[in-house]
Amino acid sequence: MQPKMLLVDVGRCTGCRICELACSWAHEGVFNPLKSRISVITWRKEGIDIPMVCQQCDTPLCQDTCPTAAIFRDGKTGALVVEENRCIGCRMCIVACPFGGFSIHTERHVAIKCDLCEGEPACVKYCPMGAIEYVPVDKVGLAKKRAGAKRLSELLSLVTKGVS
Repeated sequence: MQPKMLLVDVGRCTGCRICELACSWAHEGVFNPLKSRISVITWRKEGIDIPMVCQQCDTPLCQDTCPTAAIFRDGKTGALVVEENRCIGCRMCIVACPFGGFSIHTERHVAIKCDLCEGEPACVKYCPMGAIEYVPVDKVGLAKKRAGAKRLSELLSLVTKGVS
């Protein structure tokens, strides 16, 4: 199976936080953003909402820093997963993660993070704007290049209109 990851289109995110609710329901059976493995970060002044989630790194610093080896890669999905019975809640994974992909469960006091819902991410399924996609890893680079080219094309169009 080809590895996949979550791809977030920031331009489509409205900040509705349904992804957080879908995640907490899928994992905990409750609608509670504090128990979600995805977090929408809002910059009100700028009007930007960005869902932040584990990037399932090829070289995971979180796994390297875990003193109890509680973080492992799932062979089926390729997701980094926390084995809760081994986690001591030391928060070293939180410190090591450059993307803010971890949090601490409010009741069990163990690290939680996106596990890709065993290959069927709830956040993707319920995002009403299609801002989160579950795509093959090799397609992510191409999607980013296309988006960048489109933005550059729009910018050049604005610049050339100003010159005429």
